[in-house]
Amino acid sequence: MGYIKDFILPSLVVAAVSYLLGSLSFSIIFTKLFSKTDIRTLGSGNAGTTNVLRSVGPSAALFTLVFDFAKGVISVLIGRYVFLYAAGLVGAPAIAGDYGAYLAGLLCVIGHIYPLYYKFKGGKGVLTSSAMIAMVDWRVFVIVIAIFIIMLLITRIVSLSSLAAAWSFPVSNFLLAYFVDYHLNVSVEGPVFLTYVFVSTAIAAAMAVLLTVKHKSNIERIKNGTEKKISVHHKEK
Repeated sequence: MGYIKDFILPSLVVAAVSYLLGSLSFSIIFTKLFSKTDIRTLGSGNAGTTNVLRSVGPSAALFTLVFDFAKGVISVLIGRYVFLYAAGLVGAPAIAGDYGAYLAGLLCVIGHIYPLYYKFKGGKGVLTSSAMIAMVDWRVFVIVIAIFIIMLLITRIVSLSSLAAAWSFPVSNFLLAYFVDYHLNVSVEGPVFLTYVFVSTAIAAAMAVLLTVKHKSNIERIKNGTEKKISVHHKEK
């Protein structure tokens, strides 16, 4: 708790940079490059990879996937190293770097969903969230991506698979952080504190809530049995 004041400025810097980076909507950018139109006027109207795949084609979708994932990775790296630098200045434990990583990931996802550059109308944050999870804890990422793949193979519904994966994030994050990292003390970054367990899990839960809110219309269609299954309906020109 004594280090909180030392991380106010780093937190503001990381939050601002990550949000602005997250606000780069590559589905909008690459759809305009490939089809000279706005992805938000096509298909479901969502500025996301699935809609790009369905409405524009696999090439634009691949570029969107890579760049949306990359911005999540870059944000987390910035957050981690800014916090590690600040920790070094004040003698804080190295686990501080993970706080920066979680904060950066959350703000990048918020930027993706509510982008400053596109009138706050963005995507649903699935890919960017995946990048954040992969960077903060590979063990959690393996669990989350496994759940997504299994659900997708069973249902072929991307939104349902994404929601299942999103809620597996806070659950698996807590179980690993509390029962493995905290109790067994196996972290390579030194001691793991209860504060870290609860803060990281709270951020993971916040991201799951964000993704659920953005999937509200999908949830209604899932209930009604009208949600589309994954397919490509349009050929590239």
